[in-house]
Amino acid sequence: MQDFLRSRLALASLMVLVLAGCREEEDAAQGGQAQRPPSQVAIITTKGEAVPFQSELPGRVAATRIAEVRPRVGGIVLERVFEQGANVEAGDPLFRIDPATYQVALESAKAGLARAEATQLQAQQDADRASALVGSNAVSRSAYDNAVASLAQAKADVALAQAEVRQAQLNLDYTTVTAPISGRIGRAQVTEGALVSANNTEALATIQQLDPVYADFQQPVSQLIKLQEALRNGELQQVEPNAARVMLVRDDGSVYKHPGKLLFSETTVDPTSGQVLLRCEFPNPDLTLLPGMYVRVRIEQGIQGNAIAVPNQAIQRDASGRSLVYVVGNDDTLSLRPVIASRVINDRTVIDQGLEPGERVVVDGFQKIGPGAPVQTTDWHNPLEQDGSAPAGEAGEGAGGEGGQATQTAPDGATSSD
Repeated sequence: MQDFLRSRLALASLMVLVLAGCREEEDAAQGGQAQRPPSQVAIITTKGEAVPFQSELPGRVAATRIAEVRPRVGGIVLERVFEQGANVEAGDPLFRIDPATYQVALESAKAGLARAEATQLQAQQDADRASALVGSNAVSRSAYDNAVASLAQAKADVALAQAEVRQAQLNLDYTTVTAPISGRIGRAQVTEGALVSANNTEALATIQQLDPVYADFQQPVSQLIKLQEALRNGELQQVEPNAARVMLVRDDGSVYKHPGKLLFSETTVDPTSGQVLLRCEFPNPDLTLLPGMYVRVRIEQGIQGNAIAVPNQAIQRDASGRSLVYVVGNDDTLSLRPVIASRVINDRTVIDQGLEPGERVVVDGFQKIGPGAPVQTTDWHNPLEQDGSAPAGEAGEGAGGEGGQATQTAPDGATSSD
């Protein structure tokens, strides 16, 4: 019986020692967790600044000049003397039409001119003789008048023959079809041996001037009215007339390197679409912009003063799609704040509501943070600007705009573009 009690007492002592060891390990773990250093995050300090009010609207590229090459005379096409798709200069020969019939017509017109000139010579001699004899009454006054009239008619016949010669020469020259403008010529619509006429419904080819080019786009009249109201209320500052900065974005999202200028804005609204037509002009020295190409036009139509903009990657999204940002408080702890974002300008997003100047917003380091967590902050620097890998105004085109980066889940259901 005493042995049984001793064994039970020994077992109870062992259990106490085991429980005490577990308690010490748990306390040690909790103590280590409490001493974990704050997470490192990169932040920017918000400030009010002048931000351009940009509209990005879809449009199409159009040639500045288009000329359809048509024959001025009819005949059989003997030769095509241009390379399809090449650049041509005004006056370059493009097609040659059989000139045989027009050469014969020119020779006939020259012969008619020679006959008219001979008739004029005879009439001149008759008029001179009649003028010498009419004073001595050797010829009647009526005969003199007839001689003078015959001379005038002969001169008119010579003038008519000369015009016919010039017309025949023009028709002969028109057998060589030349380029009416300089530009890039498309494919030939006819081949050698085709019969063409001046009344052809189909052009022989088309020439388009591609440097510079137009970009035609439309702006909704409702957006135009809001812009005008913002300008009247002082929310936006008006850009200098004819000084609006216009940029072009290709279909693949790349920004065209040459800025353009706004040529005009229609004063009437299209009744079918409720939009206003605008036209811009862009230089195209490399001929990379082709007519019909789909583009998006960015046009600066005003300047928003004292606006707050943050890098695109600072914007988080919750499950409902709301825009959120992490704000660092005075005690270096985080809060997740909803904001209202209005528009994206290159690699930054303009915040209309939710932020004030002087607040610290997290831009990088979202992996191990959450609301209420302590953080250690450093200033954020745009790596694109540091590396010089993208020019100013174009650096963030794919960084945080429309699908530029993959997103990852952040605490409390928010998503990060970090």
